[in-house]
Amino acid sequence: MRRFVDDLAISISSWQAYERMVARLLVAEGFDYVALVGRSGDGGADVLAHRRGKRWLFQVKRWTTPAGSEVLDRTIAAAATYGAQVPVIVSKSGFTRGLIVQRDRLAAEGMNVQLWDREVLVSRGQKLPIEPLSRRAPERFEPRRYQEDATDAIVQASMSRKPGSALVVLATGLGKTWVAAETVRRLCSAEPSWRVLVVAHTNDLVYQLERAFWPFLRIDQTTAVINGFERPKWTDLDHYSIVFASRDSLVPAMDSGISLPDFDMVIVDECHHLGSNRYESMLDYLAAGRVGGPFLLGLTATPWRPGGEGLDHRFDAPVVNKDLVEGLRSGFLANVDYRMYMDNVDWRGLQRLRGDRFTPRAINRTLFIDQWDDAVIERTREAWAELQQRGRGIVFCGTVEHAERVSARINALGFASARPIYSRASDGVSMGPIDRAKLLLDFADGRVQILCAVDVLNEGVDVPDVNLLVFQRVTHSRRIFVQQLGRGLRLAPGKERVLVLDFVSDVRRFAAGLELQQSLEAPGPRSDRSTRVSLPSRVSFRRADAEDIEGASFLRHWLGELQEVEEAGEDVSVLRFPPIDLLSDAARNRG
Repeated sequence: MRRFVDDLAISISSWQAYERMVARLLVAEGFDYVALVGRSGDGGADVLAHRRGKRWLFQVKRWTTPAGSEVLDRTIAAAATYGAQVPVIVSKSGFTRGLIVQRDRLAAEGMNVQLWDREVLVSRGQKLPIEPLSRRAPERFEPRRYQEDATDAIVQASMSRKPGSALVVLATGLGKTWVAAETVRRLCSAEPSWRVLVVAHTNDLVYQLERAFWPFLRIDQTTAVINGFERPKWTDLDHYSIVFASRDSLVPAMDSGISLPDFDMVIVDECHHLGSNRYESMLDYLAAGRVGGPFLLGLTATPWRPGGEGLDHRFDAPVVNKDLVEGLRSGFLANVDYRMYMDNVDWRGLQRLRGDRFTPRAINRTLFIDQWDDAVIERTREAWAELQQRGRGIVFCGTVEHAERVSARINALGFASARPIYSRASDGVSMGPIDRAKLLLDFADGRVQILCAVDVLNEGVDVPDVNLLVFQRVTHSRRIFVQQLGRGLRLAPGKERVLVLDFVSDVRRFAAGLELQQSLEAPGPRSDRSTRVSLPSRVSFRRADAEDIEGASFLRHWLGELQEVEEAGEDVSVLRFPPIDLLSDAARNRG
């Protein structure tokens, strides 16, 4: 029986696939927080993981020659850098005699380094149960009713062998990838020969999807990745059960006449990107959803394409459709205590406006006082105390300098350990892969409690007990805002809620908050699950850390058509002069 880690898989793997093979093995063995960090400048770490309270570091070498003493030296140095207690060297071609002698000498001195060669990998793979992790530890992958219903419908439609498609519309955190992965598990269990193609529009998303599928796959189901970073031989694709590919890697291959395996199902993640010429030509080439072609499954958080068009040219009505508000109100996401702060609102400034209609830029320039970092830090400190100093927090900042300043103030006050994290500073300096990987690992195990993030962490942070989010950076992308909010929406044992502090100085953000408030307060289904603490999600507007009902009422009357204001551009005149009587009351009471 084939296994995802066996002699054939090792022989045909690229160095990237070899590292992912090791990572998947660790996931199957029950390691926690398995992270692939191998890249240029990784400092000697390719895979990091936790197990039984210890941090493991893996240096993975797919060389044609044995690993020598220099690899051992780098691994020991990397273990010190990353704070790992268990260093491991994985080598396809074994180890030199010199490395083994040096390893034994270090062991006698109390420093143990594990050596995994090809035989060790194959042996560990052979010891794995055939069933996927999701079946061996079902409590970790317990489905919700809507996920079960959607999966049942897709499986039934797929097994009919008739041309067809299905659309899954689930907001961030509601588990659309679970539906896809469980669907594949059931289909491949019934039809072991099934082949599946999973397509995404970015390289990183391809890797995330493969990782998300691992717990649902039997050990005899092998996977391959085709994207901008790696590409197996096209002729080797016949050896794989599931292929994860980027759109932009597949289309040129199809255009050049390369023959692909016959897939039984094509899954398109973030399928609201359909409609582009590349996506449409790819699906036409595969005949996905057509007579004689594979079943087409689309996953998205929104059923609308960027231009506002629907997806009905490829799909019928969704088999499941739940937005963020429904997920919150039904108890499938963490309860949200969303606090929008108005301490820096200059109500009297509005009285100085002249004219009839105004743009968001003009209003923001008049309405908000720029600097109030001290108040932000104080509110954050109070919130951390309210959460009993447990969990994790993320502060979304606008610049690297701002993130460094905020983290320094938090550390100076001493109520939590905070660090800045970013991709690139304004002077062009990037955070190195070593610092970034170690920081995320420290965040996962609680050594760092609050991250001050700049243009990172919008997605892909697998830390379910994030229970404090602080917004200090405005974003006019609803997608990015929901992704950022989604960092705190995952349920976790003992997590009662996520506390959100919003200090964004933009009238459009107020409109978004009011719209969310109205949606949560509208009649509709509520959670009846006894396992949840009864703390309903809510949005409040606050001043001096007390609820400002009058201020919220003024904004609601003034902003009127909330969605129009929320989606307005900087220089689009959508706001009329505020009602003078309400404005006078607001200025008198708060000015």
